[in-house]
Amino acid sequence: MNVVALIVAAGRGSRAGPGAPKQYRELGGVPVLRRTLAAFAAHPGIDGILTVIHGDDRAEYEAAAAGLPKLLPPCLGGVTRQASVLAGLEALAAQMPALVLIHDGARPFVSATLISNCIEALATHRGVLVALPVTDTLRRSVKGLAGPTVPRDALWRAQTPQGFRFDAILDAHRRMADQAFTDDVEVATAAGVDVAMIEGDEDNIKITDAADLMRAARLLARGGEARTGTGFDVHKFGPGDHVWLCGVRVSHSAGLIGHSDADVGLHALTDAILGAIGAGDIGKHFPPEEMKWEGAASDIFLAHAGNLAARAGARISNLDVTLICERPKIGPHTEAMRDRVAEILGLERERVSVKATTTEGLGFTGRNEGIAAQAVATLIFG
Repeated sequence: MNVVALIVAAGRGSRAGPGAPKQYRELGGVPVLRRTLAAFAAHPGIDGILTVIHGDDRAEYEAAAAGLPKLLPPCLGGVTRQASVLAGLEALAAQMPALVLIHDGARPFVSATLISNCIEALATHRGVLVALPVTDTLRRSVKGLAGPTVPRDALWRAQTPQGFRFDAILDAHRRMADQAFTDDVEVATAAGVDVAMIEGDEDNIKITDAADLMRAARLLARGGEARTGTGFDVHKFGPGDHVWLCGVRVSHSAGLIGHSDADVGLHALTDAILGAIGAGDIGKHFPPEEMKWEGAASDIFLAHAGNLAARAGARISNLDVTLICERPKIGPHTEAMRDRVAEILGLERERVSVKATTTEGLGFTGRNEGIAAQAVATLIFG
């Protein structure tokens, strides 16, 4: 694995009031932690997700995480956040990912843009801190009265994710395990790791108390801007004994002719995503005249479109593709196709729909000359 998200969710969250720990409270009918996990699972740049949980919360975690892709088995945290992070890093040590993004389980509004920016910053730095500059006037309190102003120049409010080269932060946490620090950047800098700072997001709030839950509910109600893209593709039959459709090999008496593997389903889906972000079509990104794409698996194209969407600050809400042909029969394969598309893009399978229809013997598909596909993609920005 190259990039892993380490989600810290072992706290008790007592400041949120009586009831379940804050990460398992419902926000819009969905547990806060599930929203956090889903944000990372949907990002194509994240290869795996490890969650650090409390020993008493396993049932709650399993319910909150059910069905999400990319999840690694959770590990148990320690008595402090610092100890919990170290436990998570040790659980990943055998895999030695290149990068790790450490994130609070109670920050459910982390954007795809923030995740992308963290990953990009780690190409040139060993650590990165997401933060916001302080803009309000700061004063000290002196016995309940307004005291002197605190200069706010160069003051920033730290957020998560905090990203690191995995080997650097693992070494730092091991070396500093007998000292107490407030966050992972402090651990890293104490161990001599330089940490770059990048701009955070005001909406990337951490839910700490009941007031934060109310603010989160307002943010959720505000929602984001939805954009829709469509895609259409056609390939004709030629020699062969199988076709590739939505990433699944389907036996057939003919193959499909194309510069790549001629997967009409994935091509239509790719164009739909590209259309939703205004990024042209598949031919613009993978010109057919370039020989390096000859015979290429079309999951490369779809994953690329997913990456571009994430960089544009969008998350995929749902995908719907219809395959149009007389033969082969699509019905027996639609569930496998849904699974494959979801896997390529890191989506929950419930966000992917694959259907099939015929043209009742009319047109080129009716004459068994080829297969067509049309797709719709809905993306949420913000």
